[in-house]
This record gives sequence, C-alpha cells and structure tokens, in this order.
Amino acid sequence: MTEQSGGESISLYIHLYFDEDVSAGVVNNLRTRGFDVLSSRDADMQSKSDDEQMLYAASLQRAIVTHNRSDFEAQHLKFLKNGMKHYGVIVAKRRPKDSDVVAKLLTLLDAVTAEEMEDQLRYI
Repeated sequence: MTEQSGGESISLYIHLYFDEDVSAGVVNNLRTRGFDVLSSRDADMQSKSDDEQMLYAASLQRAIVTHNRSDFEAQHLKFLKNGMKHYGVIVAKRRPKDSDVVAKLLTLLDAVTAEEMEDQLRYI
C-alpha cells in the first residue's frame, strides 16, 4: 500500500528481507497475505556474512528480519556510527510456532510505517 505525499509515493508497509535464520514458513505466510517479502533463499544470499546481508537489505530499502539479536544489534549500531541509512532491523524472538512469529510481525506491520522504521531497531 502506498500513499501520495507532495507528488511522491510513500510506502506505508515495511518491505521485509528475511535472513536465513527465519523459517520459510514465516516468509510464505506473509507472502500469501500480500506483503512484500524477500528471503535470503529467494535472493541467493544464503551463507553470506551479516555485513553482506545488512548491506543487501539496505540496498533494496528493506527492513531485515532475523533471530540473530547480538550480531544485528551490532550491525544497526555500525550503520548509525558510520552515518549509513538502513530501513530497519527487526529482531524476532524464536518461538515454537511460525504462526507466533507471524502474529508479532503483523502487529508491528499494522503499527509502524516504512518511513517510521528507517534506521530503527525493533524487537518482537
């Protein structure tokens, strides 16, 4: 979904990029709901470093979704320290069921716009 602002198109929903730690079931669930999602599997980015994953997500203006808290907290801080823009880091707590992760993501997607997510680190 997009909104017009001064002739510019602004994305309301966060475009998501999932690193390889996140289940394909989560990705597929959101994709069937119509969300713009891309996984490291889709992009042939599996086994790439955290630096590469973060730079790739930023290059596509996507928030990265991961279970890897410590490494991506560091990525977030590195981007901020170096004055580099990213489109969000979402750290998802591992849960027993994919549907639990999806529910937390849907809550975030309903509450935060893509613009509000820029350079932010959120925990779900």
